[in-house]
Amino acid sequence: MANILDYLNWRGDLTLAQSPFNEVDNLILAELSFVNFTGIVPGPGEGEGVPLHSAAEAFFRSHEGGDMGMGVLVPDEIPTLLRKMAECPRFREMKVNCFCDHLDVRKAEQFAAVTVELGDGSIYLSFRGTDDTIAGWKEDFLLGCQPEVPAQKKAVEYVKAMAGQYPRRKLMLGGHSKGGNLAVYGGIFVPLAIQRRISAVWSNDGPGFYGAVLETPQHARLEGRIHSIIPKSSVVGMLLEHEESYTVVDSNQTGLLQHDGFSWQVLGTSFVTLREVSRQGRRNDLALKEWVRRLPVDQREKFVDGLFEVLTASGATTLTDLKEDGFRAAGAMVRAMKDMEKDTRDALFNAIATLFRSNIQAAVEEAREEARSEGSPLRRLTELTEKIGRGKNDPEKG
Repeated sequence: MANILDYLNWRGDLTLAQSPFNEVDNLILAELSFVNFTGIVPGPGEGEGVPLHSAAEAFFRSHEGGDMGMGVLVPDEIPTLLRKMAECPRFREMKVNCFCDHLDVRKAEQFAAVTVELGDGSIYLSFRGTDDTIAGWKEDFLLGCQPEVPAQKKAVEYVKAMAGQYPRRKLMLGGHSKGGNLAVYGGIFVPLAIQRRISAVWSNDGPGFYGAVLETPQHARLEGRIHSIIPKSSVVGMLLEHEESYTVVDSNQTGLLQHDGFSWQVLGTSFVTLREVSRQGRRNDLALKEWVRRLPVDQREKFVDGLFEVLTASGATTLTDLKEDGFRAAGAMVRAMKDMEKDTRDALFNAIATLFRSNIQAAVEEAREEARSEGSPLRRLTELTEKIGRGKNDPEKG
């Protein structure tokens, strides 16, 4: 099976004039926003766009022999993706511009975006998903507690700014994970004149929305242009309220690991699709929704505050810090949990248990499906084991 890196090897020599923009191109550009283009790509209103190959050269030059700074949960393949994009005719001459990267640890705000000029008269606004920062993860959790989080507000402002900076361009919006949520939210709540210029919005396994966002007239106007893509056992993309119409893609991972866009399977110019999410995906959806419903909004916010007090007890600001601090961080977290109110502590343990059960069940489900599939080594082994068992119990073969 192939992924987006293989796609660049196979079809990267074809320009958009030869092969039109497709859903796989969308995911590639969504992942591009995880690259830190600070000091390389101009900010909004600061100047002309930079050819992608030039931006890539500058990025690798500034990180020569050092850490790429991707973080614990950001895919390690991002630098490889950037290198391949810079080498292939399909992407290398596209221009990147208006890079924005905002982080406020105290206020739990994390937002980043970059605009890509495709060269065909349209632009793709790529919104970064959750990165390595603990503040970013806290903001993710607050999506289930607040009608609007700061990153969503910034997404609307960013779309407005780009519509003004590129007054005659068609707009495409997209992102992976929280970036998908921001793309949809930004497209919904811009003025009508801007919304009419949006040709497509892509949410790549992005979480849904708190409250009645999907019931607004603004959403109704855009709904037909929103493309929601989730893996077969999606957890993140099924959180909160989301579009009922979505594309299910195959992944070579199980459970939560399917959130990684580099695990999504590609065939030609499309993803390998399935008719519906797996049984485990449906279980995840029901279990997590039920867990959220059981907690009133005020308790949810209390839970989020308590959880992130624990995570930052050692002074860590990123997941990498937590990993590197090791035992010191663990000790601080244990002490913080002891000071937590019992209801909040119980809610935390229940949330962790729900996610771990989902992940383990997904792995078991995948193994069963593999064992049932035609030509599977697991199926052949199962059949052989059953034959041996029948032979032992057959008195005529004793």
